[in-house]
Amino acid sequence: MAETDKPLLIKRYASRRLYNTETSDYVTLEDIAEFIRDGREVQIIDLKSGDDLTRQYLLQIVAEHESKGESVLPISVLTDLVRSYTTQATSVVPEFLAASFEMLREGQSAMMENMTKANPLANMPGMEAMRAQQEAFMKAMTGGMGGLSSMNTGPVAKDEGTSKPTAAPDKGEDLDEIRKQLSELQDKLSKLNK
Repeated sequence: MAETDKPLLIKRYASRRLYNTETSDYVTLEDIAEFIRDGREVQIIDLKSGDDLTRQYLLQIVAEHESKGESVLPISVLTDLVRSYTTQATSVVPEFLAASFEMLREGQSAMMENMTKANPLANMPGMEAMRAQQEAFMKAMTGGMGGLSSMNTGPVAKDEGTSKPTAAPDKGEDLDEIRKQLSELQDKLSKLNK
């Protein structure tokens, strides 16, 4: 069985063919996209030079999906990304995007948790299978982004290196926290546009 803790190593040959080192076969960009959707990290290395080409190929995968009409990124976001390459804001943009996607993952995880708690049918036979399907659907919708925790586990608080389950906050606290995070993101965006 393949070790999933370390990135899947893909080697690019001089012919531009991509070689999966775990299964010893050639793969396509769509295969790589599927590995990522399944939760695997990938690393694409040029065999001859040893250069890391991962970023280049991930951007190519995104561009191909966008060109097929599977638009995820609004024009305004793409425009702002292009602008960020020519401004002093480039140091802030990667951290902002990473924080935004992390907030999205956490929000989706919390939403799935709340849906499970609010459902009176949760203890019926077969609901565990449906819950697994919902989780798989959310994973597919986020492109396999990490950070989606199991719906059976509650939020975890870190305390001096140990993890302890904590009680889930009520809906009012969740909404206040989301509003606060949204306000912080809007402030950051307005600073970037100045």
